[in-house]
Amino acid sequence: MDIERAVLIAGPTASGKSALALSLAEKLDGEIVNADSMQVYREMRVLTARPSEAEEARVPHHLYGVVAADHPLSAGRWAVRAAQAMQEIAGRGRLPILVGGTGLYFRALVEGLSPIPQIPADIRDAARADVAEAGPHAHALLAEADPVLAETIRPSDKQRIARGIEVFRATGRPLSAWQKESPVPLVTGAFARIVLAPERQWLRARIDRRFDLMLAEGALEEARGMAALDLDPALPAMKALGLRPLIRHLAGEISLTEASEAGKRESRAYAKRQETWFRTQMISWNAISAQDLESQMAKILSFIDDLGLTRS
Repeated sequence: MDIERAVLIAGPTASGKSALALSLAEKLDGEIVNADSMQVYREMRVLTARPSEAEEARVPHHLYGVVAADHPLSAGRWAVRAAQAMQEIAGRGRLPILVGGTGLYFRALVEGLSPIPQIPADIRDAARADVAEAGPHAHALLAEADPVLAETIRPSDKQRIARGIEVFRATGRPLSAWQKESPVPLVTGAFARIVLAPERQWLRARIDRRFDLMLAEGALEEARGMAALDLDPALPAMKALGLRPLIRHLAGEISLTEASEAGKRESRAYAKRQETWFRTQMISWNAISAQDLESQMAKILSFIDDLGLTRS
């Protein structure tokens, strides 16, 4: 699918991606598409640092809060929805601006993943139910369906175990065999690829401040709502930064101060992993210092204009 033009913005958590995307969307007549694997869940606006309702009202936002926490959105399924959103935005004569911190989402969209067919919902749900029922023996189920894949997955990784089982049941072919197929990009075109590269200590301070702000804005109440859902702890949504320590606090296991510090540590560790991914997997992207983005706006706009993505 040829989109012709788009801006892609990646970067670690708390680096200012959303603010940059919003500013560019207003300057360039754009619409924003979420590329963050946690901001797709509707139950967690505050905990996942989704744009506020006021920010979403300034320009159209897409793929934020679109699925329930008990329905994981894989990179492949997200990419299909993102490509459709980009096509619709381009069809309106506007500029698609994708923003997020999930490197695998970007890869699925512009590089492609293995061409695995869509898995029917009943097969997917049955596989996940079987994995949950099997408990510690779930890995053996995967070994029967896909012994090659089983060698690469930890017995505790129920999400990937279920994925391997559902693909085999739906297609009659192991996931490990599908993964050997050459990937095909879902979208092509002239894309401005920007990755924010913040200074480490600056980012750590921003992460800590933002977690405090999230607590003030209702993160604890969202955690209470998530705990009440009694979801499988292996679900991706349950791995939202700070969620698990806040649930432990609500259960009386740790103090709010301890939960807050644990949430900040989780966030800092995740940011470090993101930075490693961006540095090693996005080497062709244009790296921009995240400090004082407003002063760099002219440089960013010039870079986008040089690619011919702006229109008079």
